[in-house]
Amino acid sequence: MKILFVCTGNTCRSPMAEVLFKDLLSKEKLSNIIEVNSAGINAIPHQLASLNSIEAVKEKGLNLDDHQSNMLTINAVEDHDLILTMTESHKDTILKTVPWLSEKVFTLKEYVGLRGDISDPFGGSIEVYRSSLSDIENSLKLLIEKLKEDY
Repeated sequence: MKILFVCTGNTCRSPMAEVLFKDLLSKEKLSNIIEVNSAGINAIPHQLASLNSIEAVKEKGLNLDDHQSNMLTINAVEDHDLILTMTESHKDTILKTVPWLSEKVFTLKEYVGLRGDISDPFGGSIEVYRSSLSDIENSLKLLIEKLKEDY
């Protein structure tokens, strides 16, 4: 299974989700059956993760130092089994381009039975990034449970 996390620039939320989810999958011994990637709807390719994203995940023992942003492409959407966006707006943008893939495009929170969006910490303080990461982490823990039920 291939999962793609999507945000706007692929420098904050989706890379934090990607690295955190890879860590959770490793702990659950699911890394060998689930591949995880991230991309941004308006990403400029090869940008580094934001400094506060790097710092927020570092506080959890994780590393985004080598992250380089990826632009979301139709091929990437087609190539992944599940597309999880950070906001309803991201989801809508994708579905305007590839409406025939609606069965695999969800917001992260929607997919795990929660409401709302993951707020964008871009330009905010480290506390704002920690809050966003906490929101992502809570959703990812529910995602792990959902996937374990399916596998």
